[in-house]
Amino acid sequence: MKNTVSTFKQMKADGEKITMLTAYDYSTAKLMDESGINSILVGDSLGMTMLGYEDTLSVTMEDMIHHTAAVTRGAKNALVVGDMPFMSYQTSVYDAVVNAGRLMKEGRCHAVKLEGGAAVCPQIKAIVEAQIPVVAHIGLTPQAVNAFGGFKVQGKNEADARRLLEEAKAVEEAGAFAVVLECVPAKLAELISKTVSIPTIGIGAGAGCDGQVLVYQDMLALFSDFKPKFVKHFANAGEVMKQGFADYIKEVKEGSFPAEEHTFKISDEVLNKLY
Repeated sequence: MKNTVSTFKQMKADGEKITMLTAYDYSTAKLMDESGINSILVGDSLGMTMLGYEDTLSVTMEDMIHHTAAVTRGAKNALVVGDMPFMSYQTSVYDAVVNAGRLMKEGRCHAVKLEGGAAVCPQIKAIVEAQIPVVAHIGLTPQAVNAFGGFKVQGKNEADARRLLEEAKAVEEAGAFAVVLECVPAKLAELISKTVSIPTIGIGAGAGCDGQVLVYQDMLALFSDFKPKFVKHFANAGEVMKQGFADYIKEVKEGSFPAEEHTFKISDEVLNKLY
């Protein structure tokens, strides 16, 4: 079944958990889609997982459009959300609408995601008024890592917890149809999920959220630079891949690959005429 903004709303009403993973290319998106994932986020996390940056700040609109278009070609039923990169929406409401429009028009996604709470509500409102669905993102927002002083859990004291609760209400009021809660204490995330009417998608925010998202390289143990506390390895695909690479190298070196069954034939009669 095709996943849409409306099905997200209905899933929250029915108490059905929403599943989301990141993807950045056609082949991976196609596999996820065939597995029945509800939503695919083309995250600016591609800066680290695909491009090797130390954070997401260097990712450009062109990077996001390129990868988002590849994912949408592979996903037929999943709701594809394109991430708006650093400084593509913070500069002005006008820039936010233009860049969101580019992600939709050129990347062919079904919604956009942007980081921030009350400060970006004017952008959320304007993008929604342009008929572009928006996923908000509060808590630990990686584009603000320098302002936070590192990757830290958010909302642990009363003031910060109250602020996050108010920001969730604010992005809902601005028109976001869902909100990502990242690195938020589980009980606070559960309270936020019960307070707002839009679905909450947790990452490091406990099981009380309406859905979950993970970076696919993290959950398949493909990305070994670091492992956040909230990540579970659902498969050790990284080790399988490394073993496959090693076996390939070994067989090529020793001459056992390609074997006869991997080659094409030519008759000796034709070959003899070449000498």
